[in-house]
Amino acid sequence: MLGGDQGSGLDPFSFAFFAKEIASAVRNFDVRMAVVIGGGNIIRGAHTKLPIDRVTGDYLGMLATVINGVALRSALESEGVRARVLSAVEALGTVPYTVESAKEYWDAGDVLVLVGGTGSPFFTTDTTAALRAAELEAEVLLKGTKVDGIYTSDPKKFADAEFLPELSYEDALVHNLKVMDMTAFALCMEQKIPILVFNASVQGNLVRILAGEKVGSLVH
Repeated sequence: MLGGDQGSGLDPFSFAFFAKEIASAVRNFDVRMAVVIGGGNIIRGAHTKLPIDRVTGDYLGMLATVINGVALRSALESEGVRARVLSAVEALGTVPYTVESAKEYWDAGDVLVLVGGTGSPFFTTDTTAALRAAELEAEVLLKGTKVDGIYTSDPKKFADAEFLPELSYEDALVHNLKVMDMTAFALCMEQKIPILVFNASVQGNLVRILAGEKVGSLVH
């Protein structure tokens, strides 16, 4: 999504859009927000495309998230929002991630931009988001996607795909709805962290969610 229409590279309009969405949310509501960011616009599936192993490919992906995170921080600061990039891997322009430091920056009113994945290979951005949500005792995990929420099948491929505004963890598992990867989903279910899947590309959706409007699909 950060790659714009091409889906790759750093699209300035996409970064500006998401920065404005986050800025509107924190200005209008008394919330603590942490943004877990991926790196697919820079590198995706490196180990399948380059002559490298999976572990090396995953480390390349973690470094890509750092680039995105530092760029998003700059975009947020342009909107007048204080942000701090916390990384699970050592990198210039970031602060090492710990739960304690994250909560301190939250108390200071900063938006957290969490990069570097979990710091270990084999774990996805979904799993990072679930882990950080559990560690920081988040009230809800918002998964921003390009679709309106969860459907019974791919709405782009199947005209009879049914939109599901609300469902239980068990329903998602039984029907194999692929809300998130299984490691992430299992952690959210175990820790009873609600997952709200929504279309992050629709302007104002983040504010609508915080205002209590029915947006996206809620798994709980």
